Amino acid sequence: MRKSRKKRSKRQQPQPALSTAKPEEPREGQGAVSEDAPEATVPTEETIPEAAPTRRRFFRQAWWALGGIALLEYVWVVISFLRPRGAPEGETGIVVAGPVAGFEPGTVTAFRRGKFYLSRLEDGGFLALSRECTHLGCTVPWDDEQGRFVCPCHASAYDQRGVVLDPPAPRPLDLFPIRIENGVVKVDTGDPQKRLTFDEAQVTEP
Repeated sequence: MRKSRKKRSKRQQPQPALSTAKPEEPREGQGAVSEDAPEATVPTEETIPEAAPTRRRFFRQAWWALGGIALLEYVWVVISFLRPRGAPEGETGIVVAGPVAGFEPGTVTAFRRGKFYLSRLEDGGFLALSRECTHLGCTVPWDDEQGRFVCPCHASAYDQRGVVLDPPAPRPLDLFPIRIENGVVKVDTGDPQKRLTFDEAQVTEP
């Protein structure tokens, strides 16, 4: 009887349950992480290459250079416009007024080319007078009835020789050199001459 009980007791002892679950397999892309593995470095502002600032600096410098060139061209155009122009190459500024006999004594003839008046005095001599007032540069017309030049800007007046009759003009009208060749009057408008007074030596005789 004792043996049969022992056998029963052996049979009644619970057996350890066997686990049927499969061990978890590491997911794809995940592996075992070792404690000794180096940490991944995250890029910072110090490690990012400065390609963008360099490119931005290049474009800024290029714009400054183009702006400087444009400014220089503008200054050159302004200076060229304001600079007095001499006679073009191949021209001397000589205006052929005409034969001496074509100008009566005591008359004043206006010439658009060269911007001057050819004044023939009563004694037959010639003066080439600038048409610009010596006060502020206004164009001075000849008044045949009054026998004088009268400035429309500030009422300065000059006689037939260009001498000041009424201020505020400070001095006589400028002169252009005259030469007479083969009975023809020629005026050099490229060489204006300022004067403070009238002198008989300024008159060109035929």
